Amino acid sequence: MWSRRAFHACTIRLVTDEDPYLWLEDIEGEAALEWVAERNAETEAVLAADAGFASLKERLREVLDASDRIPYTVRRGVFLYNFWRDAGNVRGVWRRTTLEQYRKESPEWEVLLDVDALVAAEGEKWAWAGARVRHPDYDRALVCLSRDGGDAVVVREFDLANRAFVDGGFQVGEAKTQIGWIDADTVFIGTDFGPGSLTDAGYPRTVCRWRRGTPLEEADLVFEAGTGDVAAWGRHDTTPGFELDFVSRWLDFFRSEMYLLNPDATLVKIDVPDDASAYTHRRHLIVTLKSDWLGQRAGSLLAFDFDAFLAGDRTAEVLFTPDERTALAGHSWTRHHLILETMRDVSTRIEVLTPTPGGGWARKPLVDVPALSAVTVADTDPDVSDEYFLDVSGFLQPSTLHHGRIGAESEILKQAPARFDTAGLAVEQFFATSRDGTRVPYFVTGPGHSDGPGPGPALLYGYGGFEVSLIPSYDAVTGRAWLERGGTYVIANIRGGGEYGPDWHQAALGADRSRAFEDFAAVAADLVARGITTPAMLGAAGGSNGGLLMGAMITRYPHLFGAIVAQVPLLDMLRFHKLLSGASWTAEYGNPDTEADRPHLRALSPYHQLTADQVYPPVLLTTSTRDDRVHPGHARKAAARLRELGHPVLLHENIGGGHAGASDNEQSAHNKALVHTFLWRHLTQPVRSAAG
Repeated sequence: MWSRRAFHACTIRLVTDEDPYLWLEDIEGEAALEWVAERNAETEAVLAADAGFASLKERLREVLDASDRIPYTVRRGVFLYNFWRDAGNVRGVWRRTTLEQYRKESPEWEVLLDVDALVAAEGEKWAWAGARVRHPDYDRALVCLSRDGGDAVVVREFDLANRAFVDGGFQVGEAKTQIGWIDADTVFIGTDFGPGSLTDAGYPRTVCRWRRGTPLEEADLVFEAGTGDVAAWGRHDTTPGFELDFVSRWLDFFRSEMYLLNPDATLVKIDVPDDASAYTHRRHLIVTLKSDWLGQRAGSLLAFDFDAFLAGDRTAEVLFTPDERTALAGHSWTRHHLILETMRDVSTRIEVLTPTPGGGWARKPLVDVPALSAVTVADTDPDVSDEYFLDVSGFLQPSTLHHGRIGAESEILKQAPARFDTAGLAVEQFFATSRDGTRVPYFVTGPGHSDGPGPGPALLYGYGGFEVSLIPSYDAVTGRAWLERGGTYVIANIRGGGEYGPDWHQAALGADRSRAFEDFAAVAADLVARGITTPAMLGAAGGSNGGLLMGAMITRYPHLFGAIVAQVPLLDMLRFHKLLSGASWTAEYGNPDTEADRPHLRALSPYHQLTADQVYPPVLLTTSTRDDRVHPGHARKAAARLRELGHPVLLHENIGGGHAGASDNEQSAHNKALVHTFLWRHLTQPVRSAAG
């Protein structure tokens, strides 16, 4: 005799190419927003009404608004620029100061633009989206403003001396615009010029030269990519004595072609592999390899003499060569040196390379980094000096900002205070063995589990895509919301990321995506095997591509987890390429419109793998109506499908915030409090047996 649930499963509509929830993809449709409002009310009633929610949110808001946070800066000439938000500046202020002032405990800041005042004056929910300050005069900026946090921006020219927008200056309406200075009266621009001007992914496919005083629609076309490409861009190198123009077409998310744009408008292709990253710095052409080339391994960093390279010389100076445990994390220039950041088993190291008069490069360590910590170059001054700013932090170590000049002693400029109680906490690194035998590193922060304090609530976080590396860092929000209450926090460095270079990323591309899922599941199982937690007390969280990872945990490994949170997730892998920026990600996942890729994408698609006869852990899905990168329909449709199948699910959709999910600290604190309240409720109670 069939159970009632089995009968229910047989009568439920199947999710096929004829998707019954397509109406939820209508972002601002009346029916869709009414449905979202109902889901939000349910979530608020369950989580925001929790006895500890208000106090947790207040403590998280305190962290985000704290006035003694380090105000990280970017040097532009004699000034250090910073964008700052706190309780009194909800939308934030763009400001600047001098290094002399910055050294003080309370620097004097010159406010350039008050976004809150702009919001009040114009009645628009503007969010700061950055500024391109003109080099080398630093007198004007192209300020980008987003409507409540989306990727699309409006652009306005700003006078830094007068601290005001320029009447009749460069202005561009809302679009995913790419713009940059050529000189005081000219910019390179790619924007939405109307039908045919955007790629299938929604980015500009043309590069134009726009002169001051002329209508935008009359800008001179200098380069054009195809509609099937991801985007086109143009860049003017303003380095005195090395002024050059470049244009490029991004063939997909990882492959591009770069051209030197000559004064006579002819193009010279820079003949490097299309999956390599390349740029010029003074006389050098710098190339980062993603595949083997000229006898050098993928992941290597090469330098060429640019003029000789154009003439056909392929003699490379090798600045970095990876090995099985060490990968390139990044590099930055000072006036005379190159600062190299590397990772060895996901802990960073840093050294200085200096070109020598006779050829070759001398190298030496720059600073010592504590074990299981990270150091990053916060800023340099490549035009004038050998100045650098370094940020050093760890899971339990608040950030310390160092300032120095290569060849001299450094100083500590700023040190963030501790934001949560670390008594009894420790950081350890372990390695899990994935299904195919691959060793997968992960970091555990919690109550010293090597001595066996017994299993407790744990939160496992992962991303695993687009060559993004998850390195040690201090997270005061997680500290207060999770660690301080006795939880254990775990970061999994799974394949698809960049922790071990291009090979680590490419191992989980396309049809091999399941390797990233297997790695994450292996870490979850290893945590249980070590006695750190149990399946009923283990939660998982991830956002964007990490939201796809969470979808895979829900559908493939539900028995391993007690609760799962997927933030701004990617979940419908048969329609992702038709939604907003999704067409730009086919190089990562595959193309659902091709016969070769559609079968594995259907198998990977969490939305299409949801069934009624499986027991899933409780799920919280979060998204934003204003997310114009990952469509909110992914989370909406998955929530609707889970509800239809009778599974426990909550949805929270913030109206603003874009892909970040929040456009101010109030929204951010609220969202984070919802997430941690959800996880703590489910992982600290005997909701179900370990066997599911």
